[in-house]
Amino acid sequence: MALLLRATTWGLCPWRGYSSKGAQGALSKGFVEALKAVVGPSSVSTAAVIREQHGRDESVHRCQPPDAVVWPQNVYQVCRLAALCYCQGVPIIPFGTGTGLEGGVCAVQGGVCINLTHMDRILELNLEDFSVVVEPGVTRKALNTHLRDSGLWFPVDPGADASLCGMAATGASGTNAVRYGTMRDNVLNLEVVLPNGQLLHTAGPGRHFRIQEECSWLQPHGALCGLRGDTGPHHSHHPAPAPCEATVAATCAFPSVQAAVDSTVHILQAAVPVARIEFLDDVTMDACNRHSKLNCSVAPTLFLEFHGSKQALAEQLQRAEEITRHNGASHFSWAKEPEERSRLWAARHNVWYAVLALRPGCKGYSTDVCVPISRLPEILVQTKEDLKASGLTGAIVGHVGDGNFHCILVVDPEDPEELHRVEAFAQHLGRRALALHGTCTGEHGIGLGKRQLLQEEVGAVGVETMRQLKAMLDPRGLMNPGKVL
Repeated sequence: MALLLRATTWGLCPWRGYSSKGAQGALSKGFVEALKAVVGPSSVSTAAVIREQHGRDESVHRCQPPDAVVWPQNVYQVCRLAALCYCQGVPIIPFGTGTGLEGGVCAVQGGVCINLTHMDRILELNLEDFSVVVEPGVTRKALNTHLRDSGLWFPVDPGADASLCGMAATGASGTNAVRYGTMRDNVLNLEVVLPNGQLLHTAGPGRHFRIQEECSWLQPHGALCGLRGDTGPHHSHHPAPAPCEATVAATCAFPSVQAAVDSTVHILQAAVPVARIEFLDDVTMDACNRHSKLNCSVAPTLFLEFHGSKQALAEQLQRAEEITRHNGASHFSWAKEPEERSRLWAARHNVWYAVLALRPGCKGYSTDVCVPISRLPEILVQTKEDLKASGLTGAIVGHVGDGNFHCILVVDPEDPEELHRVEAFAQHLGRRALALHGTCTGEHGIGLGKRQLLQEEVGAVGVETMRQLKAMLDPRGLMNPGKVL
């Protein structure tokens, strides 16, 4: 890879630059000057408005700003920043694009926010191996724009134009996960900056092989993909699957949630190689029609997409249509032209903003549970009933091909009673998923809101094991502290 750096620690310990004052610390002038010496004066800010921008994400969690924001230009600078903070006991919070939904960028103990958006180069593309080396600030859309003329693409698609480091940190899923896997399946190597400034290559420097040997099951690669930045910013290798000969998308409306989700299960059980299968309830469809100017039925709906040769597609489409019509589908509509498909999936990707538009001025709270496919109809029907009974404004949408779905709840953050009802609904949904042998988080991570559910999911021994692993990698507890554990 283009950035094969030796593991080096910079021993910068000339100041006592940080003192914790409750939840918010204070950086000394000398420490701020040390940050500027690493990245340059123009790449450090302590302005209140900048800090507030970096103390919140898209979630309902309140803003908790860092004490300073820095913009490194390369991995050498990240290492030096980490070493400097480590010596002074200053927390570090990585920042990608701020599209997270669990408060992952909130600086609950103050500290330094490392904004990685200036590290946005695509370093190396290997067409023969279907792999690419990128810096952490590259976004998924920027990568696919770069790949457009190569005949390759990067399939992990969580909706938001997130940074690849953020997607690696949360183990992102998305609309293509049913066929192409999640972020964990598509990352071949990570170059991780550890808290003391050392570099770790999780699969070995410069390596980008696909299959892990049995003898190397203790490799850190799998463990570090999905840690929400708790162990530092990442550089990633990503495989880009070859394009298919043809692509067709479709929408079909159903008389009930049960009918739509039954169709999902039956399509998967019939081994129809669907590339995307997304569920949108009636509230979501109404919001999409208004926000994205669609003209779809206001009913529980599936968005589907198929990839393959023209002959294979004909068979897939016929089988999928038979299954959905057997479950009462109507208004089955095919989108074969690129413009039609783009419009359809743009509407799906803008669901978050479409639902927020139902109550202007309010905030969104998004859940993300995942259950075995066989339990998906049960939990979705129950969740829809609970949502109606709660009196909350909310919609259901999901990557149902892998059992993952979201409730997007629109809440007035100044109304404590409504906030309490939203939190109670989310906790109940998480516990229902656990009771059905699922997980309380499909792709958003634990963050600030699901620590109790994590304890219930993996048990006290599981949490303690996680805590010990965290302490081994981050003995001073400086990497994005106050989250998860």
